[in-house]
Amino acid sequence: MKVVLQEMEAAGAARVTGIHLVIGGLAGVQKECVQFYFDILKKGTRAEGARIEFSEVPGRLRCRGCGKEFEGGDSYWLCPECGSPGVEVVAGRDAYIESIEVE
Repeated sequence: MKVVLQEMEAAGAARVTGIHLVIGGLAGVQKECVQFYFDILKKGTRAEGARIEFSEVPGRLRCRGCGKEFEGGDSYWLCPECGSPGVEVVAGRDAYIESIEVE
């Protein structure tokens, strides 16, 4: 919320109307929790009427043994090509504000 309000001020906007967040599938961020705290934190601010939208980016893993890249989730960490458990995260740990809508 702090970043959103700072960016709103920097743009010389009167209020925030929307926020678009991107959350990676391996980021450990729950949309419901973000929404819950956003609804609390926006009260009494110039973002009070704002809505929040989410986009999810799937987690991408790479096998250290054979180099195969594949989508993985919280419970799927075995390479589908060779069965190795030795994988590294390539993408999907991010959580960031993609855009802020203001008036």
